[in-house]
Amino acid sequence: MKLLEGKTALITGAARGIGKALALKFAQEGANVAFTDLVIDENGKETEAEIAAYGVKSKGYASNAADFEQTKQVVEQVKEDFGRIDILVNNAGITKDGLMMRMTEQQWDAVINVNLKSAFNFIHAVLPIMMRQRGGSIINMASVVGVHGNAGQSNYAASKAGLIALAKSIAQEVGSRGIRANAIAPGFIETAMTAALPESVRAEWAQKIPLRRAGQTDDIANVATFLASDMSSYVTGQVIQVDGGMNM
Repeated sequence: MKLLEGKTALITGAARGIGKALALKFAQEGANVAFTDLVIDENGKETEAEIAAYGVKSKGYASNAADFEQTKQVVEQVKEDFGRIDILVNNAGITKDGLMMRMTEQQWDAVINVNLKSAFNFIHAVLPIMMRQRGGSIINMASVVGVHGNAGQSNYAASKAGLIALAKSIAQEVGSRGIRANAIAPGFIETAMTAALPESVRAEWAQKIPLRRAGQTDDIANVATFLASDMSSYVTGQVIQVDGGMNM
């Protein structure tokens, strides 16, 4: 039997990148997958089709994850379309880097709203469903930057640290209802964004990592699958760093 057979996952910001990798891995393991992105364009439709190719139900929803009312409506629609929600992955995120002295209020607010408030929005909307089901797994996609900080990314680091603390708090609030909440903190992962960096920068990063390589999106997807599945039924309130040992 597949690890996620019969479960329904809702993943935010999953039309591409790490979110897409999670969606495809979950589908491979038998989960029906609902996912959101700001718009469901050609990339979104392609992701929808790739998920469905595993023989599971798949649907993409256009949604501004930072909007409370939109989130509520999307979650209600997912529940109607899929019948249940067993797994929530808060993956939606953006960066607007800059040193604190030069950072604008708009840069700060945008990152906090998309990265952190969106998780509040979706958890708030999904919890009543999971509580009625007497079970569920919530996964917040944080970052090693949220654990260790990073100069020039105070807004991003604060949002990711918030996701970690949010997961720990939710784990304490609803553990008695069989609902688990954890966070994943990726390190240097090969994505379209990191692929655009100069080769010299990428090589310098790799030298700081004990495994001497960047991570792959599948490395994150594998850990997320573990946390989403019953294999981690006694794991909650944890943050797992998937960084090749970069920050021990």
